[in-house]
Amino acid sequence: MKIKILGGGCASCKKLYENTKKAVAETGITADTEYITDMEKVMAYGVMSMPALVVNEQVATMGKVLKPAEIAKILKKVNG
Repeated sequence: MKIKILGGGCASCKKLYENTKKAVAETGITADTEYITDMEKVMAYGVMSMPALVVNEQVATMGKVLKPAEIAKILKKVNG
């Protein structure tokens, strides 16, 4: 699984990245987690509100700082 956090480097974006890493650890899902701040790459996903959570190249959420439990729910759904 590939997970990307898209953001501009703000506190909310960093918090979503930290919460995502916690969710991955708690679920035991094998995932590559990446934090992307390059605005050209962010805009390529059509994201207008940050931070954004991208799972397997699909934008899962944008404009929200999710809790680890909420992220885990999304990851389990995608992982099957």
